[in-house]
Amino acid sequence: MHPTERATTAGGSLRDQHGPLFGEYGGRYMPESLIAAIDELSAAYAEAIVDPAFRDELASLLSSYAGRPSPLTEVARFAEHAGGARVFLKREDLNHTGSHKINNVLGQALLTRRLGKTRVIAETGAGQHGVATATAAALFGLECTIYMGEVDTERQALNVARMRLLGAEVVPVTSGSRTLKDAINDAYRDWVASVETTNYIFGTAAGPHPFPAMVRDFQKIIGEEARQQLLDETGRLPDAVIACVGGGSNAIGMFDAFLDDEGVKLYGVEAAGDGVDTPRHAASIERGRPGILHGAKTYVLQDDDGQTTESHSISAGLDYPGVGPEHSWLADIGRAEYIPATDDEAMQALRLLSRTEGIIPAIESAHALAGALRLGREMGPDAVLAICLSGRGDKDMDTAARYFDLYDAEALAHDVTEESAAEQAASKGEPEL
Repeated sequence: MHPTERATTAGGSLRDQHGPLFGEYGGRYMPESLIAAIDELSAAYAEAIVDPAFRDELASLLSSYAGRPSPLTEVARFAEHAGGARVFLKREDLNHTGSHKINNVLGQALLTRRLGKTRVIAETGAGQHGVATATAAALFGLECTIYMGEVDTERQALNVARMRLLGAEVVPVTSGSRTLKDAINDAYRDWVASVETTNYIFGTAAGPHPFPAMVRDFQKIIGEEARQQLLDETGRLPDAVIACVGGGSNAIGMFDAFLDDEGVKLYGVEAAGDGVDTPRHAASIERGRPGILHGAKTYVLQDDDGQTTESHSISAGLDYPGVGPEHSWLADIGRAEYIPATDDEAMQALRLLSRTEGIIPAIESAHALAGALRLGREMGPDAVLAICLSGRGDKDMDTAARYFDLYDAEALAHDVTEESAAEQAASKGEPEL
């Protein structure tokens, strides 16, 4: 079948899956105390998504505030390292706040107002969803609390400062691995205690129904734009669409428009950390098995007793031991393939794009770039590849600088000395000048 032809299954279009189940995955495994809130959210979303006024206001915000449509950029110099294939980036890094997260947050913020709630909470890993939520809260005049693993507050300190400048309270989570999984746990605890006034703006296409379908629907504008842009630019659809996958919201947003195009291969790139054959990775589909995590059945990293194990990735946004249920289903039916990229492969791809195209990607997005380099070499120079560049790398500059030894040694030593002196002065009760 030619890549521009559309396909359906015996059960209809693959795009017609709205939950609560995607095959055997998804569902709603939640405490009784949150069922009423989730029912309320489900009903509000079902009404809003067919309300012309809601759709028009969201479209207006995406255009005038978020800056959509995001451009499609061909990266010819980068492509020389990918077997000569034509490579295009869907530039979600150019959205307001610097990533794809704003697409979903604006939709959920409008729902919050529709529900009459005055406060929002969110979890965040890399900080991009937290920044987007804090941004929307400022825009809509909502109280905002962001839960973020303590490890992530340290490696994403710039985004912590951005959230606080926007007026949000940032709560470092010190339980468990102190990363995204634990931030979600604490956000759920808050929601149980404050459900009357609070809406939980969930950041990825995971969790209990309706979040996987709702987040996908708010993110699918990525793929819808990209599909038309590629047709306009090349006269055909790509041979492969590639996106990084943690929870998987940017990936499902990119994939959705192409699900019925049988000639288009879909590749999700998971964080392999130190390698999928080591304990330190976040490749939930590659190395996990079905289980329950954060209210949904999906692929989960777990031990022989079914206990969720710790994940690892150099990218805070992919450091999660599960994945959205629609991705689990797409993997099982063979519609999408999920491949690993290690920390080092991602960092090398980040540096390559920076030096060949002048575009510094987020480390999360760099995993998709690493996968594209491998796939391009396999597919050859006649192939067309489309990559979702989910975010920009400003937030990752400290990690990149340390990884590639980019800091001036004398300046770094001076900073450490000043910090030590300030700490000593504070311990003696002396004022810091």
